[in-house]
Amino acid sequence: MKTWPAGQLTVGKREVRYQMTIAAARQGAPVSKTTHPHAPVPADPAAVPDGTVQYLRIGDLELESGARLPDVTLGYETWGTLNADRSNAVLIEHALTGDTHVTRGASDEPGWWEQLAGPGAPVDTEKYFVISINILGGCYGSTGPSSTAPDGKPWGSRFPLVTLRDTTEAEARLADALGIRSWFAVIGGSLGGARALEWAVSYPERVQRCAVISVGASSTAEQIAFAQAQTLSIRQDPNFKGGDYYGGPEPEAGLALARRIAHITYRSAAELDGRFGRNAQDSEAPLEAGSLAGRGRYQVESYLDHQGNKLVRRFDANSYIAITEALMSHDISRGRGELTEALAPATAEFIVAAVDSDRLYFPAQSHALAEALPGEVAVHTIEAPIGHDGFLTEIGQLTSQLRQHFFG
Repeated sequence: MKTWPAGQLTVGKREVRYQMTIAAARQGAPVSKTTHPHAPVPADPAAVPDGTVQYLRIGDLELESGARLPDVTLGYETWGTLNADRSNAVLIEHALTGDTHVTRGASDEPGWWEQLAGPGAPVDTEKYFVISINILGGCYGSTGPSSTAPDGKPWGSRFPLVTLRDTTEAEARLADALGIRSWFAVIGGSLGGARALEWAVSYPERVQRCAVISVGASSTAEQIAFAQAQTLSIRQDPNFKGGDYYGGPEPEAGLALARRIAHITYRSAAELDGRFGRNAQDSEAPLEAGSLAGRGRYQVESYLDHQGNKLVRRFDANSYIAITEALMSHDISRGRGELTEALAPATAEFIVAAVDSDRLYFPAQSHALAEALPGEVAVHTIEAPIGHDGFLTEIGQLTSQLRQHFFG
């Protein structure tokens, strides 16, 4: 059975306790996902090496659904130094299957947004205190379905539905514990952009600047449809067992299929055609099989197989469902009136950006969001032929805008 991280800890690696917060290195084989190193108070940020996973208990959380999630823990990483008045803190929100490792720290492990954050980058970690928090429901250190419930067993099928408003409230408690009353900036792309936007509306007095990249004001019917196909792929895997598969075979086939479906929406048609066309995979023969079961693969099929197999080695299927359904809940105007009315409380300076070839979150959604935000908000275009994932690979195109408007 695979084991999963409370922050991708290295087995046998030194764990350092700072004021009861556990900080641990990230690389190597992960420890069991069903236990979290809990900590009642945060560590002194100056005492923890950059890019080290830390854990903080934030107490019980009353959810939008009416359910109560007890003794919640959040996993997070930090870089840089929090200044005396705690005014230089920048929150970077990860996307659906992301983790908290935005950029390199004390180790050489690469981060997933190094064009954005790091020494000398637009979010300069020599000037700003950067934090990234694993979303509630995740499997990289925060309480999620694989975590241990009060009865000593994994939450599994009993884990409650969490919305982006729930996850934002949880993150606000972590900010409180660190003494951060206001973020210098909150930045995210895709799901991370939805999380950033929720922060700016739910806690307008706590967000001075907000960058919302490659996401709109709500998840559309089409986006919910794509998401449902992914979660259903997992739920119909015989090994899923209603979500209570821990300790036995895991629903790897279902999770890999979910990733295939998602990845198609992350890449443009032009990207897939240009890279793969109708070419066969190596010596395989898609048109020469004597039976359907013996058919060889096209290159694009092999590519999707690879993407699915990569994810199952590092992610929990229940967390995939929990986070996907949190994204399905994304609707900034829910219960807040029309979109302009819902966004009116936001006082942050905004940067809105879209990838021109995005076929998951269409640029039109970013334009609609910008038009509804208070004041004059332009939409910056990221030119990237690959599609939605351009928000990750081509974030450097926003360097001048970020430096001019946020980090000059």
